[in-house]
Amino acid sequence: MTVTPLSILDLSPISAGCDAATALRNTIDLAQHAERWGYKRYWLAEHHFVAVASSSPAVLIGQIAAATDHIRVGSAAVQIGHTTPIAVVESFGIIDALHPGRIDMGLGRSGQRRTEATASPAAAAPRAPRPWGDVDGIVIPPPFDPTALMKSGRMRAQAAVLTQPCAQPADFAEQIDAIEALLDGTYTRDGHELHAVPGEHGQLTPWIFGSTRGQSAEVAGARGLPFVASYHITPGTALDAIAAYREAFRPSARLAKPYVVVSADVVVAEDSATARQLASSYGRWVYSIRSGQGAIPYPDPDLCQPLTDDELPLVEDRTATQFVGNPDEVADRLELLRRVSGADELVITSVTHRHTDRLRSHELLAKRWGLTG
Repeated sequence: MTVTPLSILDLSPISAGCDAATALRNTIDLAQHAERWGYKRYWLAEHHFVAVASSSPAVLIGQIAAATDHIRVGSAAVQIGHTTPIAVVESFGIIDALHPGRIDMGLGRSGQRRTEATASPAAAAPRAPRPWGDVDGIVIPPPFDPTALMKSGRMRAQAAVLTQPCAQPADFAEQIDAIEALLDGTYTRDGHELHAVPGEHGQLTPWIFGSTRGQSAEVAGARGLPFVASYHITPGTALDAIAAYREAFRPSARLAKPYVVVSADVVVAEDSATARQLASSYGRWVYSIRSGQGAIPYPDPDLCQPLTDDELPLVEDRTATQFVGNPDEVADRLELLRRVSGADELVITSVTHRHTDRLRSHELLAKRWGLTG
């Protein structure tokens, strides 16, 4: 029987009482273990000004690729609204030249989304909230509206620092077109041919990350690129994003048919009670993000205060869709997610306060899933 590929999405979380250097060493250690356990890819998220250490995916990807032998390594995803197509292609081109055939170039439009939200006029009349539901047992919560969070003073300050003065992110579709042209050696500007060195004619394929029936899904489909839907961050709209991608898909030189990866947040332990205890500080951590203060150091579940009745609604969509339990329970829910979404591959993120617990979570799942190193 063919085993659906399973990959890891990491953001080098900094646990309470630890520092960034420890988090980065833990990330490299987990990547080395993941390779031995049979995971297909190891992806790094991009975050800034918070208690996670993956602020520069390309730098960390290079370190992980050098510390491993064959596992694919990539970004999940580069926020290209904060950079330029040539900077992305050249930085990933360097890593690809040193580790050919192992590097995934994941791209997201977070910078553009933030700019659109902060530049928009007064909010429109609120829509009636969508009720909670499920599809064949997969929980589909009401979508989370990030507009207020993106318009917060903290987010405005971050956006100002992450871009050059007066700069505006280019249209996402135009950026993807430029990246593909640079990779293919067909890029021109003002009548001049410009070539990315390194990067041109390498072994890089853009992966598009998306969360809704929006531009990311449409761009990925129309250009025949693989698509990653974030059920772990936006469980209320991930299936909608996949449907939009498939509707828009057109075969390309890179991909003959749609290829979908779906993410999930998991915590696995030998028994359900232990897993629930390890995951009990997750809601507090997500609350720190959703409330606008930015991700705090990941709390110790033995010391963490539970969410109050007033705090819980802000994060309930995330806590209700985290897959927590023993290996059988989590594997069964992941298989259900795969079947409902039609995913070709699953990517999991697992955050715990102690590195040993995170290692064990990934190890137990790998063995139960049937991965082989």
